[in-house]
Amino acid sequence: MLIPVKSLLSTAFIWSENKKYLCFLEYSGLKMLMKYDKAVVVEGLVKEFGKVRALDGVSFTVEEGEIFGLIGPNGAGKTTTLRILATLLLPTRGSVTIFGYDVVKNAGEIRRIIGYLPEEAGAYRNLSGYEYLDIVARLYFQSKQEVEEAVEEAVKISGLGDRIHDKVKHYSKGMKRRLQIARVLMVKPKLAILDEPTAGLDVSHALYVRKLIRDYTRKNGMTVILSSHNMLEVEHVCSRIALIHKGVVYESGVPEELMEKYNADNLEEVFVKVVGYAV
Repeated sequence: MLIPVKSLLSTAFIWSENKKYLCFLEYSGLKMLMKYDKAVVVEGLVKEFGKVRALDGVSFTVEEGEIFGLIGPNGAGKTTTLRILATLLLPTRGSVTIFGYDVVKNAGEIRRIIGYLPEEAGAYRNLSGYEYLDIVARLYFQSKQEVEEAVEEAVKISGLGDRIHDKVKHYSKGMKRRLQIARVLMVKPKLAILDEPTAGLDVSHALYVRKLIRDYTRKNGMTVILSSHNMLEVEHVCSRIALIHKGVVYESGVPEELMEKYNADNLEEVFVKVVGYAV
């Protein structure tokens, strides 16, 4: 919901009795205040590619400051959902709001407050990791100090040590993934959208990435939505999850509560019981 506020000043002020969260949107010379109660609200989301319906009425919400997992097998609709959230795809029907902004009407505003990591994200092979981060930081920040601080933060996040100065073409898959996650987190987005952040990583790199996501989210009050087909690992990362299969969300909730509800030892068993067959 939008509330127009006329103002001759650079900043408009408003007092709100009932709403906890407010953020500003500039539009047509007026200050617009955007209300929101949830970080992400997805309602009746449908996406069709020709005759193929990839998403069929997907609905879920994400609380501010939580790590939310969209869990399901390959081809379930996870990436399509995240690409719509990242404003890279238009929905066929339904609605998505991120901190009160509509992904269709306010795509530009959303892009300023999110960070997106595709499953197959790449980096320039002939640049060093440090040079790559520096280029990205210059796209986000104007002052030299801000760029330097962001890059140094990313170097710490990546945990690559002196290897940050090696060319990316000499990195392992795990090292490239850590570089990419550092690229997303260094700008401190309000919402980080991570598509399969640990896919294909060995145990060491996967553990590092999971711990990084948990710790960085807690430290910076960031909201994270991630996708994964690894249902066992998300039990230790996500505060809430949604189980998606063939474009439909079958169940959502706290992992421990879902396991208790379905008398299951892990989320794989929950998924099998909810969907009705072993994947």
